[in-house]
Amino acid sequence: MKPDYLSQGEAARLFPVLATTSKEGRTTSVVLSCLTSIHEFGQSLLKSVNLRVGKTSSVEAFTEIVFAGDKAASKDRPDGLLIVRTGKREWRALIETKVGSNMLDDDQVDRYRNLAKLHGLDCVITISNQFTTRPENHPLHSVRKSRSKIPVYHWSWMFILTTADLLISNDQIADPDQLYLLNELKRFLTHESTGIKGFDRMPPEWTELNKLVSASEAIPAKSDAALAVLEAWHQETRDLSLILTRKTEALVREKLPRKHLDDPRLRLKEEFANLRETKRLAATLIVPDAASPVEIYANLMTRTISVEMFLRAPEDKKSTKARVNWLLRQLKTVKTPDIHIRLMWPGSSEATLYPLDDLRENVAIAETGKEGMQVLGFHILLSRRLGAKFTQQINFIALLEQIVPEFYQEVGQNLVAWRKSPPKIKSKRDGSSDVSVDALEEEAEEMALDS
Repeated sequence: MKPDYLSQGEAARLFPVLATTSKEGRTTSVVLSCLTSIHEFGQSLLKSVNLRVGKTSSVEAFTEIVFAGDKAASKDRPDGLLIVRTGKREWRALIETKVGSNMLDDDQVDRYRNLAKLHGLDCVITISNQFTTRPENHPLHSVRKSRSKIPVYHWSWMFILTTADLLISNDQIADPDQLYLLNELKRFLTHESTGIKGFDRMPPEWTELNKLVSASEAIPAKSDAALAVLEAWHQETRDLSLILTRKTEALVREKLPRKHLDDPRLRLKEEFANLRETKRLAATLIVPDAASPVEIYANLMTRTISVEMFLRAPEDKKSTKARVNWLLRQLKTVKTPDIHIRLMWPGSSEATLYPLDDLRENVAIAETGKEGMQVLGFHILLSRRLGAKFTQQINFIALLEQIVPEFYQEVGQNLVAWRKSPPKIKSKRDGSSDVSVDALEEEAEEMALDS
């Protein structure tokens, strides 16, 4: 039943009766209907905006809403309203959605924020194909800079799809009918007709920035092109984490310092300085239970994409040859020819780099020029030079999304970190009397006499 404070609004339907051209309306209605009907799905999504939905909570959703007495009804008509009731407490959020290449509009989101404030709502949630590191870090600069007390959260469509996929993959839906419904939602969201897609191209400034770097020019301190590229890179790395999440059926996340998670502007500033200095874009992904983080680099100087992981060398093996063989045993199924091993040495001794195939043929080459030293660790990396394709907006993204999962499947999922063995009880101390107070005192006296 429509709340009294709405003059217009339909309950979100699983099968909405809308024009076939109304992609946004249809997709919004289906997703909101599933959010209200599938407890675990609604619980997971709302948890991301800091709302706990208990078993006694009720969730309702309405679409194409107009508030009673709203004079601007013809202009400001949010796509949805979400209501969560827990006891006497009512939490409400305005929903604004965009599909396909439609982008969120600064002015529209600001008006909806004011509308939420006017009617005493708790927040605004936007949904589009734009990505963000987490829901409270909105993709629009104007939203992040606003001092309004009404928070604006953001879900990408891929985030919603990935949430559904994880719940299904990890058998977290208790009711079989709700599981069937969520599977159907997943099928619906993956169809091209919905207009839902991942990040699929760099901005036009990508080509411009590559030309600048290729000409050996410094990136200006106030380069709008570099900032646009960095923002696109942040969207792509978020998309990469969702891609690996779906492929591994485990929650893969970006590794970011707390200060960057809390302040996207600081992240942009510091990564901009790093891009100017190194001419590289960088990202790190955390895969649950993997041997180490997955580090990703796009080098504008060499037009190369590199993906790597680091393993500490096993300390229980004394020679470099034995330590390298320990690593090679983990890589015996790797077939791609682009894998290299960077060996890290003590002190100021420079790292050495060898193709995996060369080390397989002759492990002794690892000791060349490092005789008498012990290797301390290994960077296992896939480095692929893309040439002209690196500078192309679509091809760069397509190849990056091919190379990163390829590396993890070929290499990353097979790596196991070395761990020091637990200490063992020494044979001379295997008797219970050996640890008595008298025995310990006697041992101390013997040691004193010996000294």
